[in-house]
Amino acid sequence: MQSTFDKISGHTVNLIAFALGLFHLLNVSGVLVLSTRDIRITHLLAMLCLLFLTRSTFKRIAGSALDKAIGVLLVAASVVSLLYIMSQWKDIAMSGGDTGPMDAWMGLVLIVLVLEGARRGVGVILALICLFFFSYPFFSEYLPGVLGSRGYSVARVSELLTTTSQGVFGIPLGVSSTYIILFSIYGAFLSAFGAGDFFFKLASRLTRGMRAAGAKTAVIFSTLLGMISGSAAGNVAVTGTLTIPMMKKEGYQPHQAGAIEAVVSTGGQIMPPVMGAAAFIMAEIVGIPYANVMQVALIPALLFFTSLFFVVHLQAGKSKIQPFVKTLEEEEESIWMILARGGQFIIPFLTLVLLMVNGNSPFKASFYSIIVLLVAHIIWTRSIRIEMLYKAAHAITEGTKAVVPIAIACAAAGIIAGTLGITGLGSKISGLIIMASGGITFFALLFTMLTAIILGMGLPTTAAYLILATVVAPALSKMGVPLLTAHMFVFFYGCVSTITPPVALASYVAAGIAKADINKVGWTAFMYGITCYILPFMFFYGPGLLMQGSIVSIILAVASGALGVFCIASFVVGFLRCSLVWSLRTAIGLAGIALLHQGLSTDIIGLAVFIGVWFLAKPASKLTPQTN
Repeated sequence: MQSTFDKISGHTVNLIAFALGLFHLLNVSGVLVLSTRDIRITHLLAMLCLLFLTRSTFKRIAGSALDKAIGVLLVAASVVSLLYIMSQWKDIAMSGGDTGPMDAWMGLVLIVLVLEGARRGVGVILALICLFFFSYPFFSEYLPGVLGSRGYSVARVSELLTTTSQGVFGIPLGVSSTYIILFSIYGAFLSAFGAGDFFFKLASRLTRGMRAAGAKTAVIFSTLLGMISGSAAGNVAVTGTLTIPMMKKEGYQPHQAGAIEAVVSTGGQIMPPVMGAAAFIMAEIVGIPYANVMQVALIPALLFFTSLFFVVHLQAGKSKIQPFVKTLEEEEESIWMILARGGQFIIPFLTLVLLMVNGNSPFKASFYSIIVLLVAHIIWTRSIRIEMLYKAAHAITEGTKAVVPIAIACAAAGIIAGTLGITGLGSKISGLIIMASGGITFFALLFTMLTAIILGMGLPTTAAYLILATVVAPALSKMGVPLLTAHMFVFFYGCVSTITPPVALASYVAAGIAKADINKVGWTAFMYGITCYILPFMFFYGPGLLMQGSIVSIILAVASGALGVFCIASFVVGFLRCSLVWSLRTAIGLAGIALLHQGLSTDIIGLAVFIGVWFLAKPASKLTPQTN
């Protein structure tokens, strides 16, 4: 039975979440006008309170009186420290940065709270990384060579990280308090009003009668929801409960079903128009409109999902999974009828895309899209009910709650970014990568890839990208790589770190749902998603994949790229027209890389090898459709 404290705590959490969500909606609508710093402080204060009221200190004392007392004390400390900072920041700014001892102490309290929040909300890995960077200025003067730096006092560092816009209240938290919170609420509105059911029906209908229809439904469904979920592991948890059992029933092994769901949920982070949450931060850091980020990500994202379609299709052929002729009753509905009933979701989604392409800010586009969604719902249902208000309130509350770990990760990343700026460590790490590569771009890309995957392991996509953008991306930029290309490069590897063993969060969640071995799911997901490990190198050497260059070069890059990912999928599965021996499997894999690489000569070589393997791989017999 719930205690009185738990009931009060639950109501308090819902009230704070709803109030914060409404606060941000009123702010973006222009009804409430506040300074940027006040918005960020309010955002962080509410997020810390939500975190400390909902996440236990340690598992072994979860739910105990001690755990609740610690949570309340941390909430009180958050309120005191952040209200103090809110009351002081204008005076500090007007005085040119003049601070006192109390500013330093309150700043230190806030940093400790953010570190504890990162440990609770994201994981101990992020907390330790942030703690290392925070403590670096204190011992850097004792380090030899390039890692050495002049020392700083604790008071000075805490002041710089909490009273300026270079630390906790920097760009990452700014993005969380504008783009991410609004898109999370938008995604919650879609979910509350039934978009998930519509997406699933649409995906099922599009794949009806195909071989591996369940897996292909999973690819489409998880892609549509993965764009707005902002979390690969979270998307697996939501969509995997539907898609993984469907794939297992269809004939896929448990580890294969789990791996497919993990990979496609991860890929949702790179699919425009929403691209999870990290891409908004990228646009802010690089200093370009978000529409430009969508543009350069579109072709790589489509190639990635095309490769997944090929993987599930070829795996079905290898496993002799055959299409069902009969369909479920609900799948008899025509696609036009499904689209007509789902117009209340299609129109807001198109509104979102058109507003962003037209130059509107993403958070304003999401706000107006929510309004369009509500109007469309009234038109489609031909009624205004009190239930609609409950759904809207629930969406605002749940959408805000979903941002808690992301907001804390953004605040924690501000500690890293601020420390890098204070000490110059960022340029030193970049210098080490450049020095290790000997100035050779390929090796710099390779070292950047390895660093990005290692730093991103165990972290959500947003947290991973925030670290990579501040620590790793500058190395490529210093070598002359275009800034957007450099950030897109590390962004991809930040995403795939969720399916990269030994720490693969999305794969672990999928393994639990599939009731499969964790390591087996992890390594299978790594293989199924191998295209995503290759694509960043390809779009670096072939800018046509980023929609840069002439129309002809872009069309050729897309055409050869599509065939290239088919070849790589064939290599991964080991199947073309029949199971491939290792020599043919290796040959078609190399053909895929050659076709992905932009250039007429490599395309001709890749095409010739593919044709050769196609004729050498002769099927022993043809499969016939199975009825159910």
